[in-house]
Amino acid sequence: MATNIGAAQHKVLVTGSSGHLGTGLMLHLPTIGYEVVGIDILPSSTTTAVGSISSPEFLRKVFETYRPTHVLHTATLHKPHVDSHSMTDFVSTNVQGTVNLLDLSHEFGVQAFVFTSTTSTFGHALRPAVEGDSAIWIDEQVHPIAKNIYGVTKICAEDICKLFHKQRGLPIIILRTSRFFPELDDVESVRKTHPDDANIKVNELAYRRVDIYDVVTAHVKALEKAQQLRWGKYIISSPTPFTRNSKLLASLGRDAPSVVEDIFGAAYKEVYEKRGWKYFASVDRVYDSSAALQDLGWTPLYTFENALQRLAAGEDYRSPLMLQVGIRGYHAEPTGVYTT
Repeated sequence: MATNIGAAQHKVLVTGSSGHLGTGLMLHLPTIGYEVVGIDILPSSTTTAVGSISSPEFLRKVFETYRPTHVLHTATLHKPHVDSHSMTDFVSTNVQGTVNLLDLSHEFGVQAFVFTSTTSTFGHALRPAVEGDSAIWIDEQVHPIAKNIYGVTKICAEDICKLFHKQRGLPIIILRTSRFFPELDDVESVRKTHPDDANIKVNELAYRRVDIYDVVTAHVKALEKAQQLRWGKYIISSPTPFTRNSKLLASLGRDAPSVVEDIFGAAYKEVYEKRGWKYFASVDRVYDSSAALQDLGWTPLYTFENALQRLAAGEDYRSPLMLQVGIRGYHAEPTGVYTT
């Protein structure tokens, strides 16, 4: 891949550099010419300095030592931490940690701040009132209704980012990413009805999942476009083959396999029948990432259609980067399906 123009002059600070996305960014950015510095509470081969973003003293030392020109803020407590960490922990990391980074980014003249948020912020807005009703179309205009402390603190951090941009002019792009974790699904009923985890992951690419390589390239595009856009909030999910059509969304809620077969025909049936796979009986939401494609110039590669093509050719549906990052877990000790 060609080096980005001006990348050599950029020193990118990546927070959460031992996690899934942080690792992906730390591995990918140097291949396109960026100098990177990674920070995390956990040591790893992709982490430059070990410490917490909730510590202003640690962060000041990082900024004074490395003088980053851009910040990709991926560090967070996630949904899997809801049962293992306190609300205070979530506020300290997800809210205060973000404020600490924003303050120093402004003080040190950072050119762009990209905040990694999540589609989990939509919370209760993601599901129809009655199971089997029409799938909900989720775009940037949908109002989030958080359902746990994870969603609450990410929304709060988003709002602080917006306030910070308005008051101090720091270019900020927020990316609400859909699921890209490689761990098993956390819903037991889904695991039981779809015993091949790859079946679940490929199904989700059509409406609520994105490959980590595409998440990484979305962050690169946000970094590059921040000076021009100044502010933006975007859903980052693999482009859906579905459309915002009331009849189609109703059909997805009642009989999703028929909708997928109507769109992809033999290509879908051959891949799924060969593996004994099945599509979910119904789909409850569809993420629309078209704004990110248009405004950021983002071009995702690992879509549902691409997965069908790769599988038909006997190839892995996942990106090489996703395989390289692998499963990293969320806890030091095994805690549920996310880490076992």
